[in-house]
Amino acid sequence: MPSPQQSSILPTYARSSLTFERGEGAWLVTAEGRRVLDFGAGIAVNALGHAHPHLVEALTSQAQKLWHLSNLYQNPDGERLAKRLTEATFADLVFFSNSGAEALEASIKMARKYHSANGQPERFRIITFEGAFHGRTLATIAAGGQKKYLEGFGPKVEGFDQVPFGDDEALKAAIGPETGAILIEPVQGEGGIRPVPTERLRALRQLCDERGMLLIFDEVQTGVGRTGKLFAYEWAGIAPDIMAVAKGIGGGFPMGACLATAEAAKGMTAGTHGTTFGGNPLAMAVGNAVLDVVLAPGFLEHVQQQGLLLKQRLAELKDRHPAVIADVRGQGLMIGIKTHIPNTELAKAAENEDLLLITAGDNVVRLLPPLVIAEAEVSAAIDRIDRACQTLEEEMRQPMKGAAE
Repeated sequence: MPSPQQSSILPTYARSSLTFERGEGAWLVTAEGRRVLDFGAGIAVNALGHAHPHLVEALTSQAQKLWHLSNLYQNPDGERLAKRLTEATFADLVFFSNSGAEALEASIKMARKYHSANGQPERFRIITFEGAFHGRTLATIAAGGQKKYLEGFGPKVEGFDQVPFGDDEALKAAIGPETGAILIEPVQGEGGIRPVPTERLRALRQLCDERGMLLIFDEVQTGVGRTGKLFAYEWAGIAPDIMAVAKGIGGGFPMGACLATAEAAKGMTAGTHGTTFGGNPLAMAVGNAVLDVVLAPGFLEHVQQQGLLLKQRLAELKDRHPAVIADVRGQGLMIGIKTHIPNTELAKAAENEDLLLITAGDNVVRLLPPLVIAEAEVSAAIDRIDRACQTLEEEMRQPMKGAAE
């Protein structure tokens, strides 16, 4: 047994020493009263911030009625949420899950089952892209293909072919008689906030149509308003056949969804897939409450405006601190700062200034604030990053000063 000083939680996370007692909008508060501006939003999960009154009301109201029924019975709130999602998107059908990884698992199974239902079960392979992140299950780490997540877990799940990000020739060369789908994030999140150009997404749609393949979008991080549209695929003017969603759709409550056209889902008949907790009454109540806010007139325009302001202000910081900031990129309120120094150093310096940021691949720090942030909170974040950069620059100069002496 661990000693009283040791945690009994499996040590798979490198946690900060911060402990929070409550949250208010874009702010987190410690037991001591320290207020910290949250520009990580639980890694793009708390789309409407902390303790949003409409979500709190929806959850507490539902908690006094029903928590769990299983999917053996009708679920009116689930039917309502699915209808709202299909009316607002390309999709005809929705499968509710508990997480993004489960939504991706459903998407992968659906793509394979589609070709099997068409008499081509050999078309089970899916092309993915280097730098992608699709989850932590055995199938989704294989889909992501990153060595650091695969190492030590035995043989890689068969059926995924990674190609370099943005390499069209490699993509076409990877397509074979067993290829059934392409899986991509419209903006790589964990990979370093790398947007896929709209013309490339359109080309993928055309390629899939020409080769009889399905196009799967992973919008776990980009979805539910994060980029300034309800879903990021809308910017390209095309639609996928299957889409995995999670994070923001639950506003902090565990929830995921796999959306699909009726054609893509044709093989998913009764008994082919299931979940114990997915689509439970609590999740459906909160999911509907999230859509109440996100689909309200002017909300997505607000995200676009605040995203543009944040990006402009960060570009000013890049000019002011060229030794720290190498690049600013992203879309809406999904912004990445690529750094010249280790990204962990900027994240820690920002935390010392009472601002939470999230590190990512490609030496990037992610800014994923709640979508409800106001201009004053953007300014507060910029001021904190500015001070963090100044501190880091002073630290850089200290060895040089010592050497000169």
